Amino acid sequence: MEKTESLEEFYQYKFNWLPGNLQQDIGHFNVFPMGENLAANPVPARYSRRDFYKIALIRGKNLYHYADKSLELDGTALMFFNPTVPYTWEAACDTVTGYFCIFKEGFFSEKLRGNVADLPMFAVGGKPSYILNDVQDAHVSQIFEKMLEEIASDYPFKYDLLRNYVTELAHYALKMQPSEALYQHPNANSRITAVFTELLERQFPIEAPSQRFALRSANDFAQHLSVHVNHLNRAIRETTGKTTTTHIAERLASEAKALLRHTNWNISEISYCLGFEEPSHFNNFFKKQTSYTPSAFRIV
Repeated sequence: MEKTESLEEFYQYKFNWLPGNLQQDIGHFNVFPMGENLAANPVPARYSRRDFYKIALIRGKNLYHYADKSLELDGTALMFFNPTVPYTWEAACDTVTGYFCIFKEGFFSEKLRGNVADLPMFAVGGKPSYILNDVQDAHVSQIFEKMLEEIASDYPFKYDLLRNYVTELAHYALKMQPSEALYQHPNANSRITAVFTELLERQFPIEAPSQRFALRSANDFAQHLSVHVNHLNRAIRETTGKTTTTHIAERLASEAKALLRHTNWNISEISYCLGFEEPSHFNNFFKKQTSYTPSAFRIV
């Protein structure tokens, strides 16, 4: 897994140039038609985190890797990429078209009271991909075309309009999934579970062999959340039907799969950064979770 890709590296890799005001523009925003960029740079993007948000309308047959998951898409998809989750995608056909926009968190936080990370598709564990039919494709395409027209204009308040267009994209996607609307925690157990989940996810992804997964037990999390471990275990089991230990183990196994699949680190390095004292302990854990040894999983 590579280091986090900066906005500057994105422009150099994709276009071999930098906007003149990039260093001063904390809340940077830009939008592009996709087909032209693919033709200019057919090399797949590396699998890594970025330090900016990205929303893409992608048409065609594509394979994208998001965290430890791989998803094959054939058709039109609206996708939301979160800076905290590593990803890459590759075209599986010659005709891929669409649009994408990129922006820094400051693009919203400097002007609005809310945080873009609070939107469900950007939240930890949120749904990043929405399949579109022809009517939905036409509607989303029109929003991107408005963005392209606006960013090329000299209207002094154009970035206010662009913020509105980005928000419109997010809410249009959410309306396609009414069951995944903003979730209001009905009780204390749900709140504890949500905070536990966020704390667990903050430790990922592992981006360097020197980085280490620190909170590995229910007791570790209970201490950080200032609750008794029995209370934490009971809240999580009642809310999710799973134990705290099961959640930790499943997320650890998920990260192990990503590291085995997307890095060339040896088993000992992966074992260490995931918090195991001995590679044999990691081997036993991974085989219990997946039925494969780490070495065997790499060649599956």
